Amino acid sequence: MIIIHPMITESTPSADNTHPAPSSLSGVVALPAWGVIRAQGIDAPKFLHGQLTQDFALLGQDQARLAAFCSPKGRMLSSFVGLKLAADDVLLLCPTDTLAATLKRLSMFVMRAQCRLSDASADWSVWGVAGEAAVVSGLGQTPWQRLRAGEHDWVRLYPGAGRSRALVLAPVGTAAPTGPALPLAVWNWLAVRSAVVPVTAALSDALVPQMLNYESVGGVNFKKGCYPGQEVVARSQFRGTLKRRAHLFHSDSALAVGSEVFHSTDAEQPCGTVAACAPHPSGGFDALVSLQLSALESGSVHAGSLQSPALQPLPLPYELLADI
Repeated sequence: MIIIHPMITESTPSADNTHPAPSSLSGVVALPAWGVIRAQGIDAPKFLHGQLTQDFALLGQDQARLAAFCSPKGRMLSSFVGLKLAADDVLLLCPTDTLAATLKRLSMFVMRAQCRLSDASADWSVWGVAGEAAVVSGLGQTPWQRLRAGEHDWVRLYPGAGRSRALVLAPVGTAAPTGPALPLAVWNWLAVRSAVVPVTAALSDALVPQMLNYESVGGVNFKKGCYPGQEVVARSQFRGTLKRRAHLFHSDSALAVGSEVFHSTDAEQPCGTVAACAPHPSGGFDALVSLQLSALESGSVHAGSLQSPALQPLPLPYELLADI
């Protein structure tokens, strides 16, 4: 199976013609909600390789990894963007609201491995860069490529609303990347529209990776060795047991992450969970919802109850692996 990564260009238009994006969405914003776990020691890549959904043993210096840490039942407890500083030094960027619990749980499995895990958030600054400001010489045009430029580590992300995006990491005290100030709300909206979102505390232990499309955006390696929950994740992929996927919607009102959505034919049983939501610059809100596949076949989807307005479906900006 092949994952198709989109080429990232500033000329790619937003697929949402009803709620068009502003013409200028370029700039830099600090991301205080992102923290850093540091894994140091000769066994650090091997240890992470055996705990996460991605291959860290063969992670190159010009690459990053999207990865999840799962429970034995295959449900994601947290997710990361990981990169190697050196052969024995790995950084995992993750939401701060899952960091402490993740660090504690991961540390339980270190045992005799020569790997030291720590919360290094105070040592690093994380920025989001979008639009023309994210077009950097030497940084590849496909997601999860990495570039070291001076003190800054750039990681190419999936585009949002057709705009280039990157995460930038540097030691605390380093100057921010060059570019105009970008409102955090705009960055959050671009992240939602990329349809690649991290696992926050509200989603922890609720979804297998495919329910957030992680297998379609480079977050799961089906060729690597075992990790917690690997059997469930593999079975979901290869035995046709997957019943939910993440899809984009537009809403007239804000949606709470972790809240339930309902199908027009069933007011009692929820058919999905809100994974991320952000205000659209032109009005309303866009959301990524992990949704039962059957809910897309007919009828309408509503947030909270059937009394709320129907959510308006939007196209995904990438192809799903199972559909390729």
